[in-house]
Amino acid sequence: MLYIVPTPIGNLQDITLRALDVLKSVDLILAEDTRTSSKLLNHYQITKPLSPYHQHNEHQVLQHLINQLLQGKIMALISDAGTPGISDPAFLLVRECIKVGIKVECLPGATAFVPALLNSGLPANRFSFEGFLPLKKGRQTLFKKLAEDERTLIFYESPVRLIRTLNDLIEYFGPTRICSVSRELSKMFEENVRGTLQEVSDHFKEKTVKGEIVIIVAGKN
Repeated sequence: MLYIVPTPIGNLQDITLRALDVLKSVDLILAEDTRTSSKLLNHYQITKPLSPYHQHNEHQVLQHLINQLLQGKIMALISDAGTPGISDPAFLLVRECIKVGIKVECLPGATAFVPALLNSGLPANRFSFEGFLPLKKGRQTLFKKLAEDERTLIFYESPVRLIRTLNDLIEYFGPTRICSVSRELSKMFEENVRGTLQEVSDHFKEKTVKGEIVIIVAGKN
């Protein structure tokens, strides 16, 4: 049995009672970064064994984990924040579990793009989650394609690349396209900045940016 367990994106209280019960009951917890996850587990006095599972080792440990699951082990997969599989490793393990008949259950819970989308004030009836943009190969081609998309667009970005991405969006989408940038969601210094791409870009050029970032951009009118 493999559980996919969402963890808080910031505020440690944003975890479900069921998620805590599952984490307390499994044989092993697979964590993207064991040091980060230890803070959450220690806060809730959960003392289960931890094993690293991330993008740099998922191929190497996959078969070993499958073998353990087939032998009857019950595991939970968590990421540093949010729902595993949303811009974090999970797909390979889930696919292999399904292939060999291991039961997989995903708990509902925190995902950063949902609150960012809803508090952006942009339409949420149709949207496209694009995750992290490619750094080089295919970046321009993707921007040209997305500039014609009528759905609300969702991107994840790091603080060091925020201005570059906003400038690229201005180049391909135009400076007056409406957007919203959310950072530090659910934390003490949460910030949601709304306006045109140019206005939002100017805002962040004037300050040091920290924290996880979600960019929401209006679709083509």
